Amino acid sequence: MATTAAAAAGIALGPSLLSATPRYLATPGIDPFEEDLAAEALGAARDAGASYCDVRIGRYRRQQVSARERQIQAVSDTESYGVGVRVLVQGSWGFAATSELSKAGVVKAAREAVVIAKAARTLQRRPVELAPVKPITGTWMTPVMKDPIEVPIEEKVALLLAANEAALKVGKIRFANSGMGLLREVKTLATSEGTMTTQTFIRVGPTFSATAVGGGDFQQYNEELAPRGSGWEYIEQLDMPGNAAKWAGLAAEKLGAKTVEPGRYDLILDPTNLWLTIHESVGHPTELDRATGQEANYAGTSFVAPPEKMIGKLKYGTPLMTIQADRLQAESLARCAWDDEGVPAEQWNVIEKGTFKDYQTTREQAAWIAGLTGVKRSHGCSFADSWSSAQFQRMPNISLMPGDKDIGMDDIVAATDRGIIVKNRGSWSIDNQRYNFQFSGQVFYEVKGGKITGMLKDVAYQSTTPVFWNAMDMIGGKKSYWLGGTFTDGKGEPGQVNSVSHGCPPARFRGVNILNTGRAS
Repeated sequence: MATTAAAAAGIALGPSLLSATPRYLATPGIDPFEEDLAAEALGAARDAGASYCDVRIGRYRRQQVSARERQIQAVSDTESYGVGVRVLVQGSWGFAATSELSKAGVVKAAREAVVIAKAARTLQRRPVELAPVKPITGTWMTPVMKDPIEVPIEEKVALLLAANEAALKVGKIRFANSGMGLLREVKTLATSEGTMTTQTFIRVGPTFSATAVGGGDFQQYNEELAPRGSGWEYIEQLDMPGNAAKWAGLAAEKLGAKTVEPGRYDLILDPTNLWLTIHESVGHPTELDRATGQEANYAGTSFVAPPEKMIGKLKYGTPLMTIQADRLQAESLARCAWDDEGVPAEQWNVIEKGTFKDYQTTREQAAWIAGLTGVKRSHGCSFADSWSSAQFQRMPNISLMPGDKDIGMDDIVAATDRGIIVKNRGSWSIDNQRYNFQFSGQVFYEVKGGKITGMLKDVAYQSTTPVFWNAMDMIGGKKSYWLGGTFTDGKGEPGQVNSVSHGCPPARFRGVNILNTGRAS
């Protein structure tokens, strides 16, 4: 009890420390041991007949802590360390991985990758051609003040229990859940073209939910605590114990909310909800491998296809819609200095003033559409979730840029006569082409005559991607921009999981179909 109280006191002081000049942790250098292992693997691949080779050595430390009411439900702390070798032999890929971190181990993996590449030639439709990239040597680390992995487990436990305790003091709250997922990843990349980099990634993902019971009903509220590429200081800044009662109060308020009347409304989406709609209706359909059918067996295809009929021609949305892809945003989950092929991080417009402009690409994919876009380089979208996984095209940060007028939610509400506000992520569904969709949220508010008149429940909005984005007629400015995201975006077969952020301001969409998902009251 004394330890818990002391840790909780320290947590309360955390946000005040952020006003000082940030003192970020030093960036680790390249490990000579790993550099030697990579050289052995590169040499073995070359001697076995590879025209190209890249070696990724990764050390992953993952921690999960979860609490329900006044007890800790689970604590896990895992570490994984190994090497993956990818090669090109006569235009075909081969990949092998090992956790045997010795010269003999990596040489064996390199030779196995070459054998696999030679076997794959019988099924290769066209030889792989890699877009050029300048070799580079360097290191990079997520800017953090405090490594969350190194924070004592007692402090993490104290924070979660304090948040739950605060929530349980709110009337009608019967259940409270909180948790956090933490990652530290150290990844070294060496290529036969001369690249040698080491990057250290830090990511944190807090969660909180509360359930209210009363009047023969129960309602749950999940606070949208965005995962971030940040340190422990971000967790402190959220002040979960201090805000838990407010969040729990929304669950209790939902018990008395009026059920929505189905129909067409002007839909006002808070950034805490809109980010997921961006992820599903813009992020996934603009992945080039989906558009060319290479993910059809598992993840699906894309309505943004074929490329020659879409680039510069598809009216994705209104002129207010500019979607930027990047691996540069501060605190974003996909932030890096180089992707898993050594391509420098950059930003580019996927959609510009409503018109579709470009896809997400890797070094292999860049040539497929270079004649249509004029872009011959990769956009740096290669990523693998482990040393044991082969890298392939994964989503960078995909964000809706704020409008020129620096307006916010209040201004959009004031300009709306009959509308509904949706906040936070809820249930959703979307078809395999990312065309027809339905999304819900956590809390909903009715707007009449430019004012919020009360809370609603059982709300979902339904549309098709082009119709939805071509209905956007108001958008917030820079001050209302917010960064959401997910720790667990799945793709590939075998499946891989990556982390990606999506920033956006609030926005209004005219005449959207609203469904009632609950029972009549």
